[in-house]
Amino acid sequence: MAEAQSKRAQQEKDALAETNVPAASEALEATAVGGGASTAGDTAKSASKPAQGAPKKKKATQLGDFKLVKKLGQGGMGEVFLAQQVSLDRKVAIKTLSKELAKKEDFVKRFIREARSMAKLQHQNVVQVYAADSFKGVHYVAIEFIDGQSMQDWMDERKKLSVGDALHVTLVCAEALKQAHDQNMIHRDIKPDNVLVTKKGVIKVADFGLAKALDEDVSMTQSGTGLGTPLYMPPEQARNAKHVDHRTDIYALGCMLYYFLTGQLPFTGENTLELIINKEKGSYKPARQLNKEVPEKLDLMIGKMIMKDVEHRYADCATVMKDLAGMNMANTSLSFIEGAQEVAISGVGGAASRPQTQLPKAKKKRPAGATSASDAARTEAAQLDSKKQWYVRHTNPQGKTVITRMTSPQILQGIKGGLLDLKAKAKPDAHGNFLPLAQFKEFSGAATKVAARVQAEAKSSDMKSMYSKLDKQYAHRNRWRWLKTIFSGIKGGVSLIIWLAVVAGLCVGAYFAWKYGWPMIQEQLNSGG
Repeated sequence: MAEAQSKRAQQEKDALAETNVPAASEALEATAVGGGASTAGDTAKSASKPAQGAPKKKKATQLGDFKLVKKLGQGGMGEVFLAQQVSLDRKVAIKTLSKELAKKEDFVKRFIREARSMAKLQHQNVVQVYAADSFKGVHYVAIEFIDGQSMQDWMDERKKLSVGDALHVTLVCAEALKQAHDQNMIHRDIKPDNVLVTKKGVIKVADFGLAKALDEDVSMTQSGTGLGTPLYMPPEQARNAKHVDHRTDIYALGCMLYYFLTGQLPFTGENTLELIINKEKGSYKPARQLNKEVPEKLDLMIGKMIMKDVEHRYADCATVMKDLAGMNMANTSLSFIEGAQEVAISGVGGAASRPQTQLPKAKKKRPAGATSASDAARTEAAQLDSKKQWYVRHTNPQGKTVITRMTSPQILQGIKGGLLDLKAKAKPDAHGNFLPLAQFKEFSGAATKVAARVQAEAKSSDMKSMYSKLDKQYAHRNRWRWLKTIFSGIKGGVSLIIWLAVVAGLCVGAYFAWKYGWPMIQEQLNSGG
């Protein structure tokens, strides 16, 4: 037993010596958006110094006018970095295209074209695209860096929003969508993860255009890439994502408003098939049944936004905004963010003078000194034992299994930044067995959240496959339905022919009986007489 343990310790030591993975402290908290990872958190400071023996930090790389500072994460499209635009001296987020996708010339052209088209969308509530270019074979897009977090993060903390806050977020998003729709741009992946909130409470809709570019590449193998989120997308988008219009975004916006008000989604299912069936039925529990604060009129508006038949939905975002603003219940700023900036929303007037409605604060307490949820996450990481060393077994970017010594904050940031996947395991010392990160209380929360996101992406892919199977079944049924109709017609026709033949036979028999039978009877009667 002692020899086996000694041999295993030596193997781990050799693997540790081979690893050349950058310290996980270089990763920052990021929020996954659409096909890639989108920055939703502020630049976090390194929680601790790199472990002894860890490789030295690489020098920053230059991509044209942009100097890469930190790696923020990695998504289905490629890597995401925090960068500094040299000419304008400002922070930006850089999304680079992966090597696999960069090999597809048609995809690269669409990627750049859609990003440049997106750059034309100038709106204070849309994450701006600053540049789209290629530099020494690396294709990238530079976008606005958001110092906050997503609405999904806020929902995870608060569970649901007040009517005033829910309407505020929805109206701001509707205004941004209207601007895009006026320029023939469709988002196709509206969800809380794609709605970012700055530290000053300003709403920013992320990932216009880029999701569309991803979706057009039918040869992509990334799970759920560009398809959208099944829980928010309308039925017609799941059937054929290429043939949708702006009412697709209105449906998703309605589902998101329902979620903000109730903490639940209108359509759910134990599996993908059940979710599909429920969406096709179009039946759901009214929001008012789950939240008595929701006015009946607002409940009816939500119902119109999420009608399964596109012809019965709101025709455009302008009409949605008019009706929602007409409730006169929207807050002019988010009540759950201290000192949030007031926003002038089209169609909302006089709201600043009336009290803002808000729900009781969540029971979850933030660490002392934290003023926002993002601050709370960083403070929590700082409170971990930063000196404690862990042995982490994971797969590096080259696909090789390695063992790296990391501190607790480094592991936490590695999970959130996408450097450590769900298969990564750890142990607190050189002895004992490796266990999944989710089994350690220090990392269970972050690991569970990542697992939920991966499961949602898998459902997105399963949903597309399921709809394809259903379409084939419908086509097969329709293919044979005409034969059934013909046979039914023939069957009815045969019955009519037989009936007519019987009648005709009786008539002919009666005729011959009268013509020949009756004279014979008379002759017999006469002769007998």
